[in-house]
Amino acid sequence: MNLETARLRLEPYHDSHYEGLRVMENDSGVMRYISKGIVKTPEETWESIRRVQARWQKYGFSWWAIKEKTSGAVVGAACLQYLANVEGAPLEIGWRLVPEHNGKGYATEAAKSIIDFAAEQIGATYLVAAADPQNTPSQRVMQRLGMTYKAIEQHYDVPCVVYELSIQRAQS
Repeated sequence: MNLETARLRLEPYHDSHYEGLRVMENDSGVMRYISKGIVKTPEETWESIRRVQARWQKYGFSWWAIKEKTSGAVVGAACLQYLANVEGAPLEIGWRLVPEHNGKGYATEAAKSIIDFAAEQIGATYLVAAADPQNTPSQRVMQRLGMTYKAIEQHYDVPCVVYELSIQRAQS
């Protein structure tokens, strides 16, 4: 399901996003908080696209490519997924950006649209976000989203700072 914001279009991973996703996954700076700076091979990027497409089929949510409306360029990626990909775990929101698009508010803008999607389409009332404890820019996004610090927890086989958000559903 595509999501739209004022400046962005979020599209479920598609083969056409490969080149844009490669830019991030081949950048050790982007990957430093995700895989200790180890970049993905082209084959691993294709595998991640396939894995995400399968999750969309199974769950109705996963990763979106974030595209700038004006240029059509992939500027990042964002997700709604089970925390650490453990089915039944709390739902997690996450994001990453192509470095030259940091500081434009894109992560916050994309995450807000995903929070709305989670509440309206999935019926979520509680979300978490996890990050490397050194990743202060990501933690600032969590704070801007109104999330509150929960704890340092072990996820993805590493210690993560975890923030949480309770979503108040609109009364109909």
